[in-house]
Amino acid sequence: MAGMATHVITGAGSGIGAAVARRLHERGDDLVLHARDAARAKELAAAFPGARTLVGDLADPDRLSWAFSHQALPERVDGLLHIAGVVDLGPVGELSTKTWHHQLNVNLVAPAELTRLFLPQLRAARGHVLFVNSGAGLSAHAQWAAYAASKHGLKALADALRQEEHPHGVRVTSIYPGRTASPMQAKVHQQEGKPYDPARWIDPESVATTVLMALDLPRDAEVHDLTVRPGC
Repeated sequence: MAGMATHVITGAGSGIGAAVARRLHERGDDLVLHARDAARAKELAAAFPGARTLVGDLADPDRLSWAFSHQALPERVDGLLHIAGVVDLGPVGELSTKTWHHQLNVNLVAPAELTRLFLPQLRAARGHVLFVNSGAGLSAHAQWAAYAASKHGLKALADALRQEEHPHGVRVTSIYPGRTASPMQAKVHQQEGKPYDPARWIDPESVATTVLMALDLPRDAEVHDLTVRPGC
């Protein structure tokens, strides 16, 4: 997919998403960067000259279609990269429905809705849908119920989508990074009451390398599931 491909990216403002966007931008691909509001879109446009932005709140997936109907959508989509995510820890006995809904909306329902909205362009381009999932999408631990549920759901979305879209030539990849040095990880440590040392965790650039590898594989191959863990 090298050279002048068009990618729609969520979560490009920080962490893994920013690393992926930077790498694709540097090699000359066209970027359409999702932002939750106009101010964020302005920041992204300044950070990635030439990139287009698309504004809509992932926390309110019911309104994404309406929001996008007022904006110019890309006619071609080679890659739809779902990298945005939110996390809020807590035991099941204390999690509010608001906390559940927020994580399920941003981490699962919004990716499903974005995928639905861009499927015509993805099919036309024989494109790639890539989900940056989480180790929590494969196993759930105490305090992680809502987040892990959203990420287990994201795996189900990817697996079903892969079977549905295979006849259309659309590839679907899930990447499951372990703990990655990012603002989200700093928040997790704060909620866990633990000191945060970014050097202990995966560099976002390393996860970005795996994302580009999956995107750039020749057409005869497809990465389905890829787990990335902190090195020793």
